[in-house]
Amino acid sequence: MIKYFDFEKAVEQIDNKIKELQDSDDAENSKTIDKLNIEKKNIITKIYSNLNSWQKVQIARHPDRPHTTDYINNIFSNFIPLSGDKKFGEDPAIVCGMGKILDQSVLIIGNEKGSSMETRIRHNFGMAKPEGYRKAQRIMYLAEKLNLPIVTFVDTAGAFPGKEAEERGQSESIASSIATCLKVKTPIITVIIGEGGSGGAIAIATADKILMLENSIYSVISPEGCSSILWRSPDFVRQAAEALKLTADDCLGLGIVDEIIPEVAGGAHRFANQQIEIVKKIILKKLNALKGISLDNLVLKRNEKFLNITSNN
Repeated sequence: MIKYFDFEKAVEQIDNKIKELQDSDDAENSKTIDKLNIEKKNIITKIYSNLNSWQKVQIARHPDRPHTTDYINNIFSNFIPLSGDKKFGEDPAIVCGMGKILDQSVLIIGNEKGSSMETRIRHNFGMAKPEGYRKAQRIMYLAEKLNLPIVTFVDTAGAFPGKEAEERGQSESIASSIATCLKVKTPIITVIIGEGGSGGAIAIATADKILMLENSIYSVISPEGCSSILWRSPDFVRQAAEALKLTADDCLGLGIVDEIIPEVAGGAHRFANQQIEIVKKIILKKLNALKGISLDNLVLKRNEKFLNITSNN
């Protein structure tokens, strides 16, 4: 059953009416249901064409939004998972592997939040520890060695802030992952599919092409964290979301991302299969575009791009 947001009350009411009519045996109900579905579609289109920053934060966090494993399972064939950092252990918060998109082999790296309580706990809600970022670096070097492009999926509130992560070098592992992204001689495409939180996101998002789903977010801190620091209260999350400029439109305007991937009206959580197909087509397009650039020039442009971001913002 879909979770409705507070700004979707009108949609919820129509869905409840449709369910009541479907549960009855009246043959005339089908015409009424058709009319209600048209009305619902119009309302959804109107709502999703005028979302504010806080509403987009809520959509980006929707539990039914497609996760990294959903994109892997529906975009790539012959996926072979690759595990471990060869130093400490395996971190399920970051999923890595090799697969094919049509006839193109790629290395895949992505945050995985999990879709049930059991899987969320196993994947630590997508919050990686140092071994996760070191695993990602290992996969990047493997991609360079095999001359294969890298596709990363970003969906995390941030790196895991626990004591054990700090003891094992969390900040160093994130910095090393960013540095590895900047120097590996192979194309890198990043898709921000949900939350892009702080260094935990940029560690695998320092790419040649950064794509961002229309209702995803990308920020140095969460609205809740910003609210508690600037306003010293958790009650200003809406104002914080606006101030952070974390929406896809904001990030594109600031030159932080390269392209916005449109979402089906109603959000990726409602139309997962359609959304995944849209993402697949754009990844293929970007992979083909990067093929014509020499690897030395690719790395040079990648470094210039991020130097310009830091200097301009």
